[in-house]
Amino acid sequence: MRMSEGVEWGLHCCVTLAWLGEDRPVSTAKLAASFDLPAAYLNKRLQALVRAGILSSTPGARGGFRLARPPEAITLMDVVTAIEGPEEAFRCMEIRQQGAGAELSGRDLRRPCGIATAMRRAELAWRRELAAQTLADILAAAPATAADRTRRWFATERTGS
Repeated sequence: MRMSEGVEWGLHCCVTLAWLGEDRPVSTAKLAASFDLPAAYLNKRLQALVRAGILSSTPGARGGFRLARPPEAITLMDVVTAIEGPEEAFRCMEIRQQGAGAELSGRDLRRPCGIATAMRRAELAWRRELAAQTLADILAAAPATAADRTRRWFATERTGS
């Protein structure tokens, strides 16, 4: 299973916003600069997180983004779904009914394909695991210095130093 880099970007931005707190919104430009990312592409991912209710945005020169919910209420699956969409990773196209399988009877097709069943089971396990982990879990597992380092960087950047 492959996810776009937008998922990683979105998760890192959510962690950063959690560490920065609710004092004031953080602009796309500052978030992009902190990770050396293209601001226009990052903004599309941040807007997807706003549409999903994970972030809130404030327009204007002093605008930007904040977490819309507490970190305990944001799962990794929430972020993945906001960025990637809700579609399943594996889609059975019933190719067993093509080629040599074109002659299968209805009786042979009553049960789902074993491959589709196995893939669905694996995807459900993956989704359950991501849904069981919150942003708060990520914050708790981060190195003790990460939050302070992030706050210092943004404080320096805000003052222009």
